[in-house]
Amino acid sequence: LFSGHKLWAEAEPRAMVYSGHQFGSYNPRLGDGRGLLLGEVYNDAGEHWDLHLKGAGQTPYSRMGDGRAVLRSSIREFLASEALHALGIPSSRALCVIGSSTPVWRETQERAAMVLRLAPSHVRFGHFEYFYYTRQPEQQRELAEHVLNLHFAECREQPEPYLAMFRTIVERNAELIARWQAYGFCHGVMNTDNMSILGITFDFGPFAFLDD
Repeated sequence: LFSGHKLWAEAEPRAMVYSGHQFGSYNPRLGDGRGLLLGEVYNDAGEHWDLHLKGAGQTPYSRMGDGRAVLRSSIREFLASEALHALGIPSSRALCVIGSSTPVWRETQERAAMVLRLAPSHVRFGHFEYFYYTRQPEQQRELAEHVLNLHFAECREQPEPYLAMFRTIVERNAELIARWQAYGFCHGVMNTDNMSILGITFDFGPFAFLDD
């Protein structure tokens, strides 16, 4: 199940489209270039979790890439996400790393791997940007309603629920980055397609921890 080779009943894995501002410039069409949202589950405590498989192969948004992740970076993401969680910094979690004997080429030949990533949501700033810039207001409202009901139910009680949700998102992300700075964590690619509406550390790429 975790590798995506078998699916539970009614599962519909999908790669999601989104856009984003990358280094100050708008990119109109990005998306899950090497990942699949396998499904959404609730644990025994009633908590909602997305199951997302990173390195699953090519998708419509791979942009000429092979859609694979390598073992080296997969282990690195596993360790970093769990380290941030242990430090009290909101982060996606890594349930497991699945190795493969398939060779992939980066600077040199490496082994392919996949990471099963867990997060309460994989909705990014870029999902809202995509619907805004493609002039799909109904879809944008539907997404906002979904996020509001599932993740910001407390904002429903406010006179202006969407404004309250927006303020909460801004506050969470500001607090997240302050926590990064306190521990010397540098994300490396703070583009809007890599930013979570829940204010959690997301999309580990060329990250690093400062030595001093």
